[in-house]
Amino acid sequence: MWPRVIGASGPAWGQGTEKPFMKFEFAFSGQMFTATLLDNPTTRDFVSMLPLTLKIDDYSTNEKIAHLPRKLTEAGSGIFGNEAPGDIAYFAPWGNLVFYYADYHYWPGLIRLGRLDGGITPLLTRGQFPLTATLAG
Repeated sequence: MWPRVIGASGPAWGQGTEKPFMKFEFAFSGQMFTATLLDNPTTRDFVSMLPLTLKIDDYSTNEKIAHLPRKLTEAGSGIFGNEAPGDIAYFAPWGNLVFYYADYHYWPGLIRLGRLDGGITPLLTRGQFPLTATLAG
């Protein structure tokens, strides 16, 4: 049984089928921030790998990416809506985490894992950095 976040707040996600699951923390470039994860099989697979140390880097004009040591299950896949800056997703074709800091649209192979709790400011730091991911505790 996975722990659940009780009374998690934040923007509503999707069509009411996505539910808050747990909190985790990221740190890079001297900044720490938290995110609320969604309860789906892909997220649970990601959590099973924590703690992680990865590299986060700029990609495109609206996201940062970090490559995972292995691919995650795609059992949590499906079309979703209400895309917003601050979303964290898994891009199955490449096996990487995606951190959106600007508008984006759903794309096949993209599985939403959660959303940043305190806004996108940490993601605006340009460059490549070591990234740590741990369960919030």
